[in-house]
Amino acid sequence: MKKNIAIIMGGYSSEVGISLKSGNVVYKHIDTEKYNAYKVHILENKWVHVDDNEEEYPINKEDFSTEIKGQKITFDCVFNAIHGTPGENGIILAYFDLIGLKHTSAPFYQMALTFNKRDTLSVVKQYGIATAVSIYLNKGDEIDCDAIIKKVGLPCFVKPNGAGSSFGISKVYTKGELIPAIEKAYEEDTEILIESFLDGTEVSVGVIQYKGETKVLPITEIVSENDFFDYKAKYEGESQEITPARLTDSQRNRVKEVAKRVYEILNMRGFSRSEYILVNDEPHFIEMNTVPGLTEASILPQQANHAGISLTELFGNAIEMALNN
Repeated sequence: MKKNIAIIMGGYSSEVGISLKSGNVVYKHIDTEKYNAYKVHILENKWVHVDDNEEEYPINKEDFSTEIKGQKITFDCVFNAIHGTPGENGIILAYFDLIGLKHTSAPFYQMALTFNKRDTLSVVKQYGIATAVSIYLNKGDEIDCDAIIKKVGLPCFVKPNGAGSSFGISKVYTKGELIPAIEKAYEEDTEILIESFLDGTEVSVGVIQYKGETKVLPITEIVSENDFFDYKAKYEGESQEITPARLTDSQRNRVKEVAKRVYEILNMRGFSRSEYILVNDEPHFIEMNTVPGLTEASILPQQANHAGISLTELFGNAIEMALNN
């Protein structure tokens, strides 16, 4: 008997449009011989199942069911395609755990931890993982530009703590640019971090659970046409994404070793895509994305393709891992 799968997409953040694209790709490529797939839009003003004719059916939040033409539909598993809140930060996953509904992501605590850039860095540093030098600020804190620059240097990066897709990030070259960059980051989050610039090769590496094992996918080298891997570089083609990355065997092996180690340190499950910068051949961890882009052009699907894993296999494996967990 086919399993009913709810593909949740949308969310409450600036990434809602990107999430809807990812969710629709999952819906397009899911194996319909094995699963009944349902698109579910999780939006601030409504939770609805949306059918192929764009007709909407409300989701009952008591048990996450819906009713279609008088028939109640319940779900066996949720495929999480929500970038940002409430999918990537674990909020909705805690709800699914409470009602006993399986999902394709890591447990809600791991999702909350990895969505918080500052907390993630604090954890991995304790295990000897190399990172940039960083300073943390909360909205309302006194800002001492001279002290910040003395610690992290120039140029530096100013980032919202809990935003994705490079929203709110600035590369700062001068003292005069620092305050505007901080204000921009605060538009996305009340917590920010300021990091030293790492001069090296930027790579992105997917680590997933595949057929019961932790699998490191082929590494992608990021060559941005812009100052850094910003929104336009990620989504508007203003970058080169070279898979497999142009690394030596020793560099490649070291990136894979560190990426797998970080995945295990953080007790991850399901999808992940992490960014590293190689400085003197040592990968410096930047951040982890636990609901990475899932469109045909996104990095993790590109990496899976190079590993011989189709989108249908990639998405089906995530569902089966969740169902059997």
